[in-house]
Amino acid sequence: MRTNWTVPSLLACVTGFLLATPARAEVKEEERLRASRDVLQEFIDMPEGIPRDLVDKAECVVVVPNAKKLALGIGARYGKGAISCRTSNGHGRWGAPLMVHLEGGSYGVQIGGQETDLVMLIMNPKGVDKLLESKLTLGGDASVAAGPVGRTAEASTDAKMTAEILTYSRSRGVFAGLSLEGASLRPDKDANERLYGAGLSPRAVLFESRKSVPPSARALASYLDSLSPRNLSSR
Repeated sequence: MRTNWTVPSLLACVTGFLLATPARAEVKEEERLRASRDVLQEFIDMPEGIPRDLVDKAECVVVVPNAKKLALGIGARYGKGAISCRTSNGHGRWGAPLMVHLEGGSYGVQIGGQETDLVMLIMNPKGVDKLLESKLTLGGDASVAAGPVGRTAEASTDAKMTAEILTYSRSRGVFAGLSLEGASLRPDKDANERLYGAGLSPRAVLFESRKSVPPSARALASYLDSLSPRNLSSR
């Protein structure tokens, strides 16, 4: 059957397609942010989870839900997540999340593949500066260690507290600190543009008030505000 297209009907179809494509794409970011918030809360709430006093001393929190562990002889990790940092030079409320990529950081012979939820506490602002320049290499640009676990962990006296980034993981129900030596974090440019629009720098997203937190990101920022409203580090 032959369809008779008119100019107005063609314009309507093209316009509908263009409007629908970004909307479908943004759903991925909304799902990622929702998953990031859920993973962080689960890591905090479990008895053997992340010590609360470490979050109170952290400058930024990175969450990567469902990071993939690829296995092709020598393993590698790949995932997408979000980072949120304290505003006002580390003493204000938690700012809008910046979408990030995680790449690498798994060495040795690997058999099979699996998904892992990851949380990283950035304890020193130096690491954030590297991330905003281009990418942050864990163990290179900033020292990294598997974080202490459990609500009663003596985190303040642990030797691991010399590390600038503390990492945690959960895979197949098992929760533990995890070293991600050699992995890198970098901004997810396309995802950030879908959330905040083009032309906004990663630094502006994290630290400046030029852009309000979008509805899809408010749950993560609000949870961090309620979890740790003030920075209690000596800095």
